[in-house]
Amino acid sequence: MSDVILELKNITKEYPGVIALDNVSVSFKKGEIHALVGENGAGKSTMIKTITGAISPTKGSVFVEGQEYPGLNTQQAMKLGIAAVYQEMIQMDAMSVADNIFIAEYAQEGLFVNSAAKEKKAAELLAPFGAPIDPSVPIGTLSMACRQIVEISKALSQHAKIVIFDEPTASLTMEEQEQLFKIIRNLKKQGVTVLYISHRLDEIFALCDRVTILRDGQFVKTVDIEETSKQDLINMMVGRELTTIYPEHGFRTDEVVLKVENMTGPGVNGVSFELHKGEILGFAGLVGAGRTELMHLIYGATKKTSGKVILNGKEHRIYNPHTAMKLGIGLIPEDRKGQGVFLDQMISWNISISSIKGISNLTFVNGKKERDLAHNYTNKLKIKTPSIEQHPANLSGGNQQKVVLAKVLAGSCDILIFDEPTRGIDVGARHEIYNLMTELVEQGKSLIMVSSDMEELLGMSDRIVVLHEGDFAGELQKDEFSQEKVLQLASGM
Repeated sequence: MSDVILELKNITKEYPGVIALDNVSVSFKKGEIHALVGENGAGKSTMIKTITGAISPTKGSVFVEGQEYPGLNTQQAMKLGIAAVYQEMIQMDAMSVADNIFIAEYAQEGLFVNSAAKEKKAAELLAPFGAPIDPSVPIGTLSMACRQIVEISKALSQHAKIVIFDEPTASLTMEEQEQLFKIIRNLKKQGVTVLYISHRLDEIFALCDRVTILRDGQFVKTVDIEETSKQDLINMMVGRELTTIYPEHGFRTDEVVLKVENMTGPGVNGVSFELHKGEILGFAGLVGAGRTELMHLIYGATKKTSGKVILNGKEHRIYNPHTAMKLGIGLIPEDRKGQGVFLDQMISWNISISSIKGISNLTFVNGKKERDLAHNYTNKLKIKTPSIEQHPANLSGGNQQKVVLAKVLAGSCDILIFDEPTRGIDVGARHEIYNLMTELVEQGKSLIMVSSDMEELLGMSDRIVVLHEGDFAGELQKDEFSQEKVLQLASGM
């Protein structure tokens, strides 16, 4: 066991009504890339927080380089050389990129900070990713992908012995992913242990040495990556055999339900497209392409400079999201915590807020209707929660995403915009969401899907519109789909 740098023994973590980890034991070797997989709610996030000292286990011990700790705190974990890149980033929006990277040092330096030196060091850490990030700008002005790169750079700046990556590629382009993989492989060469959490199984097989599977808070198995397959992992994760991940669908008609003409605004330059009834229209593009910005302009979340939104042949002026919802347009945003879910309100409140008129009698909310609505969508989307009175802040990231989806579906919209619908969601939940999307188009609804997951785009879309630096770069029909064609258009070729 001399090569073991980190070990968890009999770790149990209990919350009111929930056992998040149930007597889990697992070890991690020095200088290995070790994947951690499981469905949302399997216990991955709880394990990460136990290792980094964010929470203390109810029972069990953590061993670091042979030393036993009944429970770590965050300062101890940092001193022991443990760093993490969390899926849900904790950043100070008003502070600069450089200050966010070196925030721990910032707290120790007192009043006098050498900003120029800090920005230079930050630029060196950011350089390998090739992203145009100015270390001096407030981090709140950056896209989700650029913020993710900053978070990774912050972890790398700590020169840790153990680095945890939680869904690090969720918002990255393929080029940025490759840069990250090079950095991770280099860490391995230096003897650093990497714990890698991802729902993208292709990444696991391309990068990792071993993989540990969790299910419902319990340890299932640790296997060498060379001795397993993608299907075996899926079956162990979900406890059942899944059929085809991408369901067959072909419900698109010739009827145009949405026409966007010359849409122009922040990050978008005169983009036009049509959406048909019963269609799943995919949107592809690299970071900075303007996909999310375009959706926010259509939805009224951002003010447009010019352009038209035509619904069922009639032009409408959409000034805000409330107007969009009234017209039957719903948005599942990329940033679920910042824009999609009310973390401090109950799940039942979150789900019913978009359909308040339907469950109200004059000025009073009908409690039974609200509970029935929440129970219906909680069961339909298989949201893992002990109660609909639970707050989304206590749920896993994937289950928070399902609450956002339930809220929009409860609003009875005919046009649904899915912006990165499966970001940070496990393979079982993805399968459920893909089936739900197929059911929606079968019912005659029309979907727009923005995705950075190439396999998802090719598997779920009827057509794909590609953007490049805010411009319309091209459109691909189903029989033209290929990864190469999408990337060529996305690169401006």
